[in-house]
Amino acid sequence: MRCFFHLQSDDDTILDHDGLEISDLHEAEMQALIAIQEVRQEVDSVDENLKGWHLHVVDGAGATLMSIPLDAVTQ
Repeated sequence: MRCFFHLQSDDDTILDHDGLEISDLHEAEMQALIAIQEVRQEVDSVDENLKGWHLHVVDGAGATLMSIPLDAVTQ
């Protein structure tokens, strides 16, 4: 199944238009955690820059499969 990994805060949304083909929800979660680590490498301060942001894993029909707060995931 194709999943999309959208970043969202109260004020902004960054949509994933390409998505990834994944085999199951466990793989989707693993890919989401990888994406969060990549985002963390691009920002200076996790507490300030990621506070309030979530990574939403969405299927091809637009249903949210999981939502992970970026400031709650430990490195």
